[in-house]
Amino acid sequence: MESMGKKKPRPRRSFTPEFKAEIVELCRRGDRSVGQVAKDFDLTETAVRDWVSRPRSRPASGTA
Repeated sequence: MESMGKKKPRPRRSFTPEFKAEIVELCRRGDRSVGQVAKDFDLTETAVRDWVSRPRSRPASGTA
């Protein structure tokens, strides 16, 4: 019998800064929890929480 509790680890994925910013914005709106946003986009809650906790990037100096 195959073991039913073991999942194959998925390959490591990389995400663009724009995608991460979109996910962070969805979390900050407050209409969905971090866990729900992570689930909706098939992400780990830990990764999403990490992205949300990082400081927002500032515009490059000389622009504005």
